[in-house]
Amino acid sequence: MNIGIFTDSYFPQVSGVATSIKTLKDQLEARGHSVYIFTTTDPHVPDDAVEPNIFRFGSVAFVSFKDRRIAVRGLFHALQVAKDLKLDIVHTQTEFSLGFIGKFVARNMHIPTVHTYHTMYEDYLHYILNGHLLRPYHVRQMTRTFVHNDAGIVAPSDRVLETLAGYGVTAPIRVIPTGIELGAYKQNDNRDIRAELGLTDVPVLISLSRVAFEKRIDRVIDAMPRILKAVPDAVLLIVGDGPARESLEEQTESLELGEHVRFIGEVNHDEVPLYYRAADIFMSASDSEAQGLTYLEAMAAGTKVLALAGDYTNALLSDPTIGRTFHRTTEMAQLAIEYLQNADKYADPTAREAKLDAISADRFGERVVKFYKDATVYYNETIDDRLTTRSFAKPLNFRRVWGKDEE
Repeated sequence: MNIGIFTDSYFPQVSGVATSIKTLKDQLEARGHSVYIFTTTDPHVPDDAVEPNIFRFGSVAFVSFKDRRIAVRGLFHALQVAKDLKLDIVHTQTEFSLGFIGKFVARNMHIPTVHTYHTMYEDYLHYILNGHLLRPYHVRQMTRTFVHNDAGIVAPSDRVLETLAGYGVTAPIRVIPTGIELGAYKQNDNRDIRAELGLTDVPVLISLSRVAFEKRIDRVIDAMPRILKAVPDAVLLIVGDGPARESLEEQTESLELGEHVRFIGEVNHDEVPLYYRAADIFMSASDSEAQGLTYLEAMAAGTKVLALAGDYTNALLSDPTIGRTFHRTTEMAQLAIEYLQNADKYADPTAREAKLDAISADRFGERVVKFYKDATVYYNETIDDRLTTRSFAKPLNFRRVWGKDEE
């Protein structure tokens, strides 16, 4: 198949979406498919850079979200490129500029569109005029409108599936968790991050994400005084950058945590596994995750995970040898202390290995290809209805399309 992936976020931007798309691209190409990335220009990519199978369209920084970009031109250029490439299917990964361009391309080429819904936008409304412009019902309306004519929607988790169903989305949806390139997270002795940071003999906690307010990193920092009373030499590494950094640095200073909280900043994508492996525990108090790719990455690195309780995290962290969930900051601190003081008690790798098999990149690629085929069938079965009413009123078999794919 010739597959066009349309996204506003791709490397060198650092995000879970970019990582997911790169993993998907690699898996599809490994199966003999041709993958073409349609994305935005980036100030870190020179205009004369050679990027095989990547097409960039003029863009500007997104309002109130300066490290993300929105394409401002390229509609007809993208269509011509797609025709030259003879795309068989369009896979949109954004509800913004490149998403609409992808839909325009698919409609004009009469090919199916599949969409991955990555972001729980109700958790991000504060970025638009401090939450005074858009309301949750606007998100519901815009989401229904955007995916209305899609041949299939990929939901990275059950939470996303339930959210979209609650919005009244009628397009076929399947839960396909983003896969992890497990090989990148195996032990590699080329670099020792602990030694580089002078932390060879101390317990290390880590928060690794975009440093944004919705990630609730302030709660992780709030847990540190309690943790330090029991484990006085513990150090928290905050890896990443973003708008909340200054506020978090002020919080760290006010709590007099000194060198027990270190802000590492943004690191290269290929260095991420090194930081996970350098830590004893990955900690997240975020309540805005559609899937929580960082939880899976930490798990792949063999790092214990502490995450805010929810349907997804409770199911993922169902065995204490993998990780635990919490409701309050005090509980997070207590669990961290338990792991740090009783590491041998939670060393059995059996449950983790079983989980990893289910989230491998190979399984991810296999599931997406299967969904492409099902979506193409759906598109062909509903084409007469689409041409007359522009509506997907005819559903496929519920069990075949909705929810998890058949194993």
